[in-house]
Amino acid sequence: QVQVVESGGGFVQAGGSLRLSCLGSGRTFSTYNMGWFRQVPGKEREFVAAISGGGALTSYADSVKGRFTISRDNAKKTVYLQMNSLKADDTAVYYCAAAPVGKFPQTGALLYDYWGQGTQVTVSS
Repeated sequence: QVQVVESGGGFVQAGGSLRLSCLGSGRTFSTYNMGWFRQVPGKEREFVAAISGGGALTSYADSVKGRFTISRDNAKKTVYLQMNSLKADDTAVYYCAAAPVGKFPQTGALLYDYWGQGTQVTVSS
């Protein structure tokens, strides 16, 4: 079992940067693929990025490709989402999630078993 807690959200102007962190727990953290999702009120949770258990594979939504970078440090049980060139459309609650290692990438929210509480990112235009 894995528990995850996000941090690093906040308020930033368009064009700025933020780095989100996701701290995991459990001895088997490295056996989980990790993903970042985001959600705005009235819309479904949207896939943002994913990283494989060992960190060798990454996947991104088209809307963030080239601007966001996902990475992980298994020794620290932490996953990061570096967000650059932020736009107003990136405003959302961002969630970290863990899925048992399997076919990659896992872009559907239903494939993830464990979720954090979310962190708000607000980008002003």
